[in-house]
Amino acid sequence: MKRTAATLLLALAGAFAHAAQLDLQVELDPATRRFKAVADVAPATKDFRFLLHDALSISAASANGKPLKVAASASEGGARVWRIGVPAGTERVHIEYAGTLPALDRNLDHRGVLRGLPPMASPEGSFLPAGGAWYPQPAALFSYRLDVTVPAGQHAIAPGRLASESSDAGHTRARFDFDQPADGIDLMAGPYVVREKMAPRAGGEPLRLRTYFTRELDAVPGLADGYLDDTRRYLERYAEQIGAYPFAGFSVVASPLPTGFGMPTLTYLGADVIRLPFIRATSLGHEVLHNWWGNGVYVDYAKGNWSEGLTTFMADYAYKEHESADAAREMRLGWLRDFASVPAGDHTPLADFRSRTHGAAAAVGYGKSAMLFVMLRDLIGEDAFAKGIRAFWDKQRFRRAGWGELRAAFEEASGKRLGEFFDQWLHRAGGPAPGIAEARMAENGKRLLLTVEQGTPAYAMRIPVELVYKDKSELRWFDVARAREQVSVDVTSVPSGVRLDPDLHLWRVLERDQLPPILRQWFIARAPRLAIASPDTREAVEQLAQRLFETPPRTVSLDAINGGTPLLLAGLHADVDAALARTGLPPRPPALAGKGTAQVWTVAREGAPLAVVSAESVDALRALLRPLPHYGAQSWVAFDGSRAIGRGVWPAPGKLVKVAN
Repeated sequence: MKRTAATLLLALAGAFAHAAQLDLQVELDPATRRFKAVADVAPATKDFRFLLHDALSISAASANGKPLKVAASASEGGARVWRIGVPAGTERVHIEYAGTLPALDRNLDHRGVLRGLPPMASPEGSFLPAGGAWYPQPAALFSYRLDVTVPAGQHAIAPGRLASESSDAGHTRARFDFDQPADGIDLMAGPYVVREKMAPRAGGEPLRLRTYFTRELDAVPGLADGYLDDTRRYLERYAEQIGAYPFAGFSVVASPLPTGFGMPTLTYLGADVIRLPFIRATSLGHEVLHNWWGNGVYVDYAKGNWSEGLTTFMADYAYKEHESADAAREMRLGWLRDFASVPAGDHTPLADFRSRTHGAAAAVGYGKSAMLFVMLRDLIGEDAFAKGIRAFWDKQRFRRAGWGELRAAFEEASGKRLGEFFDQWLHRAGGPAPGIAEARMAENGKRLLLTVEQGTPAYAMRIPVELVYKDKSELRWFDVARAREQVSVDVTSVPSGVRLDPDLHLWRVLERDQLPPILRQWFIARAPRLAIASPDTREAVEQLAQRLFETPPRTVSLDAINGGTPLLLAGLHADVDAALARTGLPPRPPALAGKGTAQVWTVAREGAPLAVVSAESVDALRALLRPLPHYGAQSWVAFDGSRAIGRGVWPAPGKLVKVAN
């Protein structure tokens, strides 16, 4: 996450030794939000500087029993730089500090939690994020011992090995040791019910697997056991593919916020989604894999974030490949449609991606990045790709690594130079728009000639082309590297047509007939418009628009539906139908009519893109506030209350180019 405090923190800590260690004792009372801590740290310089949140202040600092001078800067970005002068020969500095933490902000939505968060406390859940400046960070990478005391009925958890835990009538205590070099400390607490299973592993101590669930979640039959069993399955899967799991255990922790964070040894998932079946089938594995990519090999953010794309490729996409070829193709199509929904002026190079702060960034940092690995595997082969993954892990674990280190691992594994491949996909914004300008047979009738155009600057690509016959089809691959290039292939008979990249293995600008409208085009539009069909729904519609759009929409009258920038029409069923009829727009799709309590759909038409939200009541509109933002990749969704009962993307077959004799 990109935030002022975290950026400054890393800048201050960057010059310090990697072997730094922090011993931290914390007392947290979520009810009063009082926080008290004692830190013992070995500073790497005589001028020890670190960040603390504005809510926290140092009461004492000493070394060898003697007080030290402490100074603080003016607040910037919600934190202050504290400075302690350290006498020569000092091995440890003792720091005591305390304060009242900000209250947990329950109004944060899925976008809000992706931005920089302060340390927050509440009886229902406390979250002190690594970038929240709640501890004196001694170095960019450091090990730590963390002792946490919370009131009885609460449980605290942090990344690391659970070294001890105890409880009495008034308090619960736990100690977490993180012996590897860490780049921060996250601390969570809540009124959790803790479940545990020990999982044996070859050549090492058993893994401690845990769930920290609310009482409501823990009461769901089989839910905790299901998470523990699936966690073990994912750990075994990735240990076999990459290398031995580097930690002592893994926990699934329920969050009162709509989070989906992967941290060393745990994942912090929103309590509202933990009970959903697809979370265990997809998101859990994604977060487990982050213990290798991101938490096992650290991201060199100055050179771009490769971790999200590689994790998406080896988790979410791999699950789709296992399901079926059609499911994997649908995911690739989703990435390309997300990319197509990003305005051209918002395109950025993949090398510039740091974190998912908005939809355009996600389309690049997750979709384009994952597609890079699809194309790389196609280029070097599955065996070399798997070998490169293991080599990258063996060499880079618990070190900072960037795209350059990844490239080196795959070059060594494949024996191929990959500089041009990585350079064009990492450092160019957008993507190519290849197309078959002409397909004809040579005079001898045994060779097919294809003219491929892609515009400038040209990409060096291996392009798959489907040769379509009356009763069969076959796939051929061609290497192209110029803006306009003719390639040829021997054939035994004349195909009726050809289709470029039918299974979507290339990151590219899709042809128009492959681009049905999807809701994300509205969510990330630069200048969206909003038309309210039913005056009585204004408050509910405006609340929904606030949740959906990254840029606040401009409200327009119903007379302005036609023409202009992307527009969302929202209201009650009868008023929506009347507005569509009066303006000559296509009516409600027959497949959606009468389905559920609310329907949402996009309209494929010339002119300004149009999306419609239609509900049977104001309450049905309000029920969409939480779920609808998660369906940006769909052309239509039907809801029964807050539950999606149907969804899909309007069909869009690829273009078939006829072969001329």
